[in-house]
Amino acid sequence: MEGMDVDLDPELMQKFSCLGTTDKDVLISEFQRLLGFQLNPAGCAFFLDMTNWNLQAAIGAYYDFESPNISVPSMSFVEDVTIGEGESIPPDTQFIKTWRIQNSGSEAWPPGVCLKYVGGDQFGHVNMVMVRSLEPQEIADVSVQMCSPSRAGMYQGQWRMCTATGLYYGGAPRALPLRPVLSGSQQEEKLTKDRRPDFGGRG
Repeated sequence: MEGMDVDLDPELMQKFSCLGTTDKDVLISEFQRLLGFQLNPAGCAFFLDMTNWNLQAAIGAYYDFESPNISVPSMSFVEDVTIGEGESIPPDTQFIKTWRIQNSGSEAWPPGVCLKYVGGDQFGHVNMVMVRSLEPQEIADVSVQMCSPSRAGMYQGQWRMCTATGLYYGGAPRALPLRPVLSGSQQEEKLTKDRRPDFGGRG
């Protein structure tokens, strides 16, 4: 598992995980690719079949079976790359939110980790994007396609990293923040007095 660096297409994986596909051969190929080709096609088909051909669930089932005591990864929030706290966005507008994150632990992240919406305002229909495995101390940008609400005001959404087996990591207070203001709101002045939340220590 160490040393694997699987660069996944977030849009493609989003379609597989959320919309599903009837092309089982494609799912088997992507499952193999996610696992760094550690499993043969028959093995991939077994885990996919037992999870109703849901790619994310199949990865979780594989790691439940192979590594029941897998350690929880570490993640630190580095900075907002796009749409910082309080930044104004026009109502009903498509935008891309990008966070910069770091594997702050001593082990590489396992394959199949993702960034998931966990609460607050969702800003569109995307609720999960796949993230490639990061080496220890490696920094990467993670982006989500979003759409602002139709009414002006202050909004807040929270996203967290999650393993293929469903374990959230990065620490409970370290949900990635998204607090845009839609232009036209008179609440923008208030944001100049607000501070970014303290994410605490790394780990």
